[in-house]
Amino acid sequence: MEKIEKYSFTVEPFHVDFTGHLFLGVLGNHLLNAAGRHSHNRGWGIDQLNEVHYTWVLSRLSIELDEMPAQYEHVEVETWVESVMKLFTERNFLIRNADDGRIYGYARSIWAMIDVKTRQPSNLLELKDGDILRYVMPPDEKPCPIDKHGRIRLTTPTHLRDIDTYYSDVDINGHINSVKYIEHILDLFPRTAYERHRIRRFEIAYKLESYLGDTLSLYGEPSTETLTEATDAQPCRYQIEIRKHVGAEAKPAGETVVQALVIWE
Repeated sequence: MEKIEKYSFTVEPFHVDFTGHLFLGVLGNHLLNAAGRHSHNRGWGIDQLNEVHYTWVLSRLSIELDEMPAQYEHVEVETWVESVMKLFTERNFLIRNADDGRIYGYARSIWAMIDVKTRQPSNLLELKDGDILRYVMPPDEKPCPIDKHGRIRLTTPTHLRDIDTYYSDVDINGHINSVKYIEHILDLFPRTAYERHRIRRFEIAYKLESYLGDTLSLYGEPSTETLTEATDAQPCRYQIEIRKHVGAEAKPAGETVVQALVIWE
């Protein structure tokens, strides 16, 4: 079986923002759909893993774009596994226009396999006698020309917003959906940010699970005093941290569930 899976979609009008371009969260969903199809067709899909009490958990996602697909454009996503380690696997994506072939950008992701019952990581090299190694396509065969995930560290974060979690936030694994965090983060920025600038790179690291009923607190720390100072030559690097609070027993500062970096230019 081929090591690369292709996934196609059309940018529908109800999936674009007021600029006529695809929401980043919707693009994130399409990337996850591509990953799911690739895994399923090789016997590693979530439905197949659930039968033996395992599932995939997204750990890191970095998306870097030269442009965002626009309304009615036809998009093709290629995805492949770059490497497999004991506890993690690296999966990459290429995002391009299906009609003229121009490349919108690339994405990188890191996934862990966990035991559904214990919620603990599982050894990928031992499952199915290491069958997953058959689908690895190393960088010399299929390069992904964007930086790997960086370290996100807030030194003087400012509290920005608190968010309650509800039914529509929860996914099939029982925790807050990974794309919901992306949407909450992007909602922090005003309309003018999207009118005058664009997101060059978005990174997100998932540290801890949160669940229905948790309260999420969002903190931010920009590299420039205001977003309007961002230029192509010196983009604004805006770091975000999301912490959860679980009732009266929660730690005063909350536990960090997500860290993110948004690079504006």
